[in-house]
This record gives sequence, structure tokens and C-alpha cells, in this order.
Amino acid sequence: MTGRVAGKVALVTGGASGIGRACAKRLADEGATVIITDIQDEAGSQAAAEITAASRGGCSYLHHDVTSEEGWVDVVRSIKQQHRELHVLVNNAGIGIAASIVEMSFADWRRQQAINLDGVFLGIKHAIPLLRASGGGSIINMSSVAGLKGNPRLAAYNATKGGVRLLTKGVALECAQERWNIRVNSVHPGVIDTPIWTKVAPGDLEPGANEVDVAAMAAAAVPTGLAGQPLDVANAVLFLASDESAYVTGTELVVDGGLSA
Repeated sequence: MTGRVAGKVALVTGGASGIGRACAKRLADEGATVIITDIQDEAGSQAAAEITAASRGGCSYLHHDVTSEEGWVDVVRSIKQQHRELHVLVNNAGIGIAASIVEMSFADWRRQQAINLDGVFLGIKHAIPLLRASGGGSIINMSSVAGLKGNPRLAAYNATKGGVRLLTKGVALECAQERWNIRVNSVHPGVIDTPIWTKVAPGDLEPGANEVDVAAMAAAAVPTGLAGQPLDVANAVLFLASDESAYVTGTELVVDGGLSA
């Protein structure tokens, strides 16, 4: 089998839709065996079946709550049993909750932290031993432009994504110092046209209650005037997953149409 990541086994969290699904498909298109995890079982199973049918590499689905340490142990154990190796971890699962910092509930603060930051920590912690046993690999953590600059009414989201950025750097340096042959980088999407914009709401609002007009927002804020597509981010993830980025670790790959320039 040929392809830029042929022979690699990759885990993509939050892979049922949006950026995660695009990343899984792109990796499978280039020959990787991909495991996607999510809490959306129907969408996840459908995504895995469609990716397998259309790609060089295979794709399977596992139910997975990234905030559960026991869940991470089970997922990594399952991958070890099924595939024996793991070479790529894409910590993609995340949510966005927009609210004034003086109005946000503590429950929403903690839920967003648990998914966006705790989930990345748990993934790194439990995947590294299998990555090391597999000869090394690449950890790719999905941050955001919001991890590079502040935004009104998104301060709590800023905190999670900024945390992912610096967690990435610290782990990258530890892996390098210990000579574990594991590269760790963060990806920072800007305004990307995905379903997350239908869900950016406090916990007491229904999904879509404050849905954002992505095209209008991009036209007003992004230098190119255009929203990005999930494939734009997936291409960046593919580069970091492949051996083409063998000398890249501890850095940010920004995919934002110049928004943070």
C-alpha cells in the first residue's frame, strides 16, 4: 500500500463529524488505518463505514467519552489488541461555549475544560506508552486561533485552547528530552465551516439557538474574506502525522486565512 501515512495506525477523537471526520478521511486516503472515537455512535459508525469504502486505509469506530480516564484506558487497550501499534494520535474532540464570563455557569466552565483540555491530557498520558512501544510517532492536538488571541464572550474557550497550546509544548520538550521519538504539535484553525457553529451556546440553550452565520463572520473578520473548510485543517494534520514533518515538534500550525497575523 502506498500513501503518505501508509502502514500507520491513527486514532482521531471527535471523528464523527466536522474537522475530526475530515482528518480521519484524509489519513485513511493516504493509507493509514484509522480509529475514530466519539460519543455520537450513529454518526461515528456511519463515518467509519463511508471512510472505509472510499479510502485506501481502513476505518473503525469506538464509543469514547474523552473526559473519562477509564474510557481512555479501554480505547488504548482495544487499539493494542486489534492493531498492536499506534503511530498517530489526533486529540480533536472539543466543544465551544460562548457566554459572558460573569454569566457563564461553573458547570459549563468545567464541562468545557473537561472535554477540551482534560481530554487532551488523558489522551497524551495514555497513548504515549503505546506510541513508544510502536517505535514513536506523532501527537497532534487541536487548539484554535482562540488559543493564540483572546475573544470577548469566549474567555473560557480561550482558556482551554491556550492550555492545549502550552500543554503541547511542555509534552513535546519532555518527549524530546527523554528521546521517546514522539513529536507533539498543535493545530490552530480559524473560522472553519463545521457543525460546531450550530452548537456554540451556553448549556441552558438548545443547539443552534445562537447559531453563527459562518460566511458573514468570515467576510467581516478573515483577511481572505472566506471561511476555511475541514479539509484545510485535515491537510495540516496529515503533514504533521507524516514523516514529512520529522523535524517539527513543539510548535503551532495555524490554519486561519491570516486571521491571527
